[in-house]
Amino acid sequence: MRKILIYCFIFASSFFVDLFAQNITVTARIDSTMMWIGSQTKLSFEISQQPNQKVIVPLFSDTIVGGLEIVEPLKSDTVSSPDGHLLVTQSYTVTAFEDSLLYIPPYPFVLNGDTVWSKSLSLKVVQPFQIDTASNQIADIKPVFTPKFYWIGVLKKVLIVLAIIAILFVLFFIIRRFIQKKPVFTASTPAPVLPPYEVAIAKLDKIKQQKLWQQNRSKEYHTELTDVIREYIERTFDIPCMEMTSEEILEHLNHLKFETKPAYLALLQILRLADLVKFAKWNPATDEHELSLNNAYLFINQTKIEEVKPSEEGNEDTTDRLN
Repeated sequence: MRKILIYCFIFASSFFVDLFAQNITVTARIDSTMMWIGSQTKLSFEISQQPNQKVIVPLFSDTIVGGLEIVEPLKSDTVSSPDGHLLVTQSYTVTAFEDSLLYIPPYPFVLNGDTVWSKSLSLKVVQPFQIDTASNQIADIKPVFTPKFYWIGVLKKVLIVLAIIAILFVLFFIIRRFIQKKPVFTASTPAPVLPPYEVAIAKLDKIKQQKLWQQNRSKEYHTELTDVIREYIERTFDIPCMEMTSEEILEHLNHLKFETKPAYLALLQILRLADLVKFAKWNPATDEHELSLNNAYLFINQTKIEEVKPSEEGNEDTTDRLN
């Protein structure tokens, strides 16, 4: 009786060991058993296993078998079944470029040293048309085909752009005219050009306010002062004196000796003192700085040419006619 129990125990143990070894199943499936050359189909391996099991699966690089190439790499999907198993699906997208019958052999799936084999599959690759190799001839290379210019398409695009511009203009017109209550277009008036003497007097007033010579900046003070005088002379007497020396300026304005001698002597004092400060590093006295500024005002006031405004010209003409 004891021996019988031992035999029964050994038989049951071997049964449960075999049952545990076979608790995974592998199903190989291909979407189509026949396809044209260059077409694609999907090859899948479905593994049913317990959640905690690690199954060693076959890996493929570029091909499954000779002639059956992998287009897309492995894609894995896991789904839980109602009985608690996991259904793991591994898929490959494959193609073939040779008219043949391909045999896909069984592949091993290993769990804890035990191997489960997938079933074998076959795939028929068919050439969709017959190629007559005997009638093939070498043809000349054809020139590059130049398509005709698509005028209608270009015209449509131009019309669309013009329509968008027109809509934007209408919106701008409505906003500007009816919402902002402003004129649509405003004529820009050029800034009035001031006479040379007004510009010069304004610059002299600025130099007077800065008081550069009182800040031990004598050279900068006399440089700015002579620049104002040079610009005034250039605009008033039409003499390009910005690059001239002091002697050349005085030579061009030599006629002032007889017309307005005080203005000529004032210009002489300004230029001579400025040359001493800039080139001889002369340190003038306080009254000399002020004298140069006062002479600048004197020179401009005695040589300025006042412009007659249009209204004044009209009044003068009317007065002359009445007289």
